Amino acid sequence: MRDLLSRLRVGEVLVGDGAWGTQLMARGLEPGDSPEAINLVSPDVLAEIAALYVDAGADLLTTNTFGGTPLRLVAHGLDSRAEEINRAAVEAVKPVAFGRAYVSGSVGPCGHLLEPYGDTAPEVVAESFARQIGALVDAGADVICVETMIDLREAELAVRAARSASSEIPIIATMTFDPTPRGFHTTMGVTVKQACSALVDAGADLVGSNCGNGLETMIELAREFMAHADVPVVIQSNAGLPDYEDGELVYPESPEFMGLRVGELAALGVSVIGGCCGTGPDHIREIRSAVDSAS
Repeated sequence: MRDLLSRLRVGEVLVGDGAWGTQLMARGLEPGDSPEAINLVSPDVLAEIAALYVDAGADLLTTNTFGGTPLRLVAHGLDSRAEEINRAAVEAVKPVAFGRAYVSGSVGPCGHLLEPYGDTAPEVVAESFARQIGALVDAGADVICVETMIDLREAELAVRAARSASSEIPIIATMTFDPTPRGFHTTMGVTVKQACSALVDAGADLVGSNCGNGLETMIELAREFMAHADVPVVIQSNAGLPDYEDGELVYPESPEFMGLRVGELAALGVSVIGGCCGTGPDHIREIRSAVDSAS
């Protein structure tokens, strides 16, 4: 595998994978259970999902560590096993990725509000991220992806922890934005321009957005990122906004719909295009086809 950043510098567009939560639920994960506990007891399930995504054409495979900080794992009594959980996630997918995709270590929000809005000190959050990311790097993750952030201070702490863990590993940092009459903002009031500047200053090599929006809104959000970002941009869209049908959560955007529209992201200059909630291997296969056709 050639160096990821080198590939982006020459204009290659890479394809991310899709959602993991829905894949795990289809394989028995119950509501309220810790998805990360699966890393310890059923790593074969992670390898199975990873194989589906890499066969669909994904260039990046996400680790099952979105909630892998000790601060988040404490709710399930697993905080003392944080390093083990994160190592196991990388080790489960790395053989599948070998020679075909990069292993992207997922780092989600810690689940606590920072002072003064909440009761958690920044140094506690920083230490929690350091434990998780250190384990991901030591286990051989190729990329660190700080994702689904709404608090810029928390995102900066995570990016700095990643840069402290490795001076060379590529770092992706994505936040979740809402469309408002005043433009795109996170629920904590962060603008795209603020995010681009602060995340790069903290050490991010790629910036962008994931989750919270369907593809059409993400295309508009991508335009704003391209106007403000001086580094490669990542967009990972939901398969639309979900609704309940017969007691089940249903996402409206089909693989075919995403395949028809995702070329617009490539045309804008987005460097990494993947899926988030509601997307699966079929969505990624269509995105792969659209990206290849646009190149």
